[in-house]
Amino acid sequence: MPGDKSVSHRALMLAGVAVGETKIDGLLEGEDVLATAAALRALGVEVERTGPGRWQVHGRGIGGLAEPEDVLDMGNSGTAARLLLGLLATHPLTATLTGDASLRSRPMRRVSEPLSRFGAAFHGRAGGRLPLTVVGTRSPVPVRYELPVASAQVKSAVLLAGLNTPGETVVVEPSPTRDHTERMLRHFGACVQQEDGGAVRLTGEPELTASAISVPGDISSAAFPLAAAAIVPGSRVAVTGVGLNPGRIGLLHTLREMGAALAVANERVEGGEPVGDVTMAWSPLTAVDVPPERVPSMIDEFPILAVVAAFAEGTTRMSGLAELRVKESDRLGAMAAGLEACGVSVRESADTLEVTGGRPQGGVEIASRLDHRIAMAFMVLGMGAREAVRIDDIAPVATSFPGFVGLMNRLGAAVEA
Repeated sequence: MPGDKSVSHRALMLAGVAVGETKIDGLLEGEDVLATAAALRALGVEVERTGPGRWQVHGRGIGGLAEPEDVLDMGNSGTAARLLLGLLATHPLTATLTGDASLRSRPMRRVSEPLSRFGAAFHGRAGGRLPLTVVGTRSPVPVRYELPVASAQVKSAVLLAGLNTPGETVVVEPSPTRDHTERMLRHFGACVQQEDGGAVRLTGEPELTASAISVPGDISSAAFPLAAAAIVPGSRVAVTGVGLNPGRIGLLHTLREMGAALAVANERVEGGEPVGDVTMAWSPLTAVDVPPERVPSMIDEFPILAVVAAFAEGTTRMSGLAELRVKESDRLGAMAAGLEACGVSVRESADTLEVTGGRPQGGVEIASRLDHRIAMAFMVLGMGAREAVRIDDIAPVATSFPGFVGLMNRLGAAVEA
């Protein structure tokens, strides 16, 4: 699988504020991560590609980023934009971030509001949307912030702001989210403590020391070939070396509950992240209820889960999905509309989706809405539908899974661009 996107963003950013040269192996070279690399160069960090997936970063140390001469274009990446705002908020500089049409429509106030508590100022469009200018503070003050909604991106932005802040920065989560940032901070030498009650405590102004990183395969990307194997009779697919972070494997738990023939082997730890090999074989599937408390551990996988549910016996109910409304697209609305067009019985509300399975008819064109996961999800649906499914635009797939079409065709799919 391509390198994990979440880990790749964090690896570049933390290497950029560490002291010394960090070597990264397995970095995702999709458009989102390349946008992060370009932004760091504009901030004075030496970032160099030395081979396929191999990169070197010469860090500037905590507080060492330089003011950029031009606007920072974050492309389609909400993760990159929100985490970088966290780093910049406690640097004494001014920077403006923008992105593509999809990213410019996404809310940024969820990070600018807590970051302003450190002393930073933000100037943007209505709703705090991009283009957004951050004026970093010269005298940051430590913050204790209780997340109103579980969000790994907001948690990470606050922790990154806390790096260049004296004292202790504390983030309190209402429920656990992926902890890639905490793991990688420890990998570079920061003091990060997880406490009872969901509090994450960071001691500010550490000296981060360069340390080699091996990026695991992306479980969110692996979800697509695994799902294809789950719905196409006679299939068996193994993906090796994928990340199995406990905050990211909600889809695997859900597929097991549906009766999927799924196995995990060769579990190990690489670069502070749990990794393993996952095998999926076709088997009959039955519908399940996905509890809302599982949402943070599979927030990016609901589009492909909805596709799998369209082939399961019974009605699968997914709730607590309001966050899907503000991803690269309104993913909840996009999935409901696309599934219905393919002949699937769907019920949608503000934060729920019910999908009654069978075998989708297909035979329609799906609007991807500039969303890579919508495009890939419906390409997988087309592999099991009665008729071919056409996607209006697969260009966004390159943001997270370059080579997706070629890989799926090598597995036996029939995707024609």
